[in-house]
Amino acid sequence: MHTDDTPDLRPAIDRLCTWFEAISPRTLDQLDAFYTADARFKDPFNEVRGIPAIARIFVHMFESLHGPRFVVTARIVEGTQCFLAWEFRFRFKRFDTTTEQVVRGGSHLLMTNDGLIRDHRDYWDAAEELYEKLPVVGGLMRWLKQRANS
Repeated sequence: MHTDDTPDLRPAIDRLCTWFEAISPRTLDQLDAFYTADARFKDPFNEVRGIPAIARIFVHMFESLHGPRFVVTARIVEGTQCFLAWEFRFRFKRFDTTTEQVVRGGSHLLMTNDGLIRDHRDYWDAAEELYEKLPVVGGLMRWLKQRANS
């Protein structure tokens, strides 16, 4: 809900979603157009602060995976908070290199009044969305899941 004392961040979120969906090694130099200098980023594997550390996470993603890309499937904007639902699509560089993998998750973003991300927290199930797709580990994870649900 937009009120007179809260900024309308929907245009900034639109620009951010467009950038996320087109992110590439060439666009990483634009991080400062979307994140504050001391922004925090947290996901199931990382917790870092600052644009250089956030950039290293994205660089590692591009080095480790073939064709990684995000597809934003939904967004909720409330004041200076935003939640993005997304699909992360990629192919492994090792293991099954031909099958496109899909990880579904969401990002909770805390924004500044001028539309920059000050806190970015990604939520996704690493066991279901990633580990189950890996050889050996995937078989173990599926077995554990089956045993837990019996």
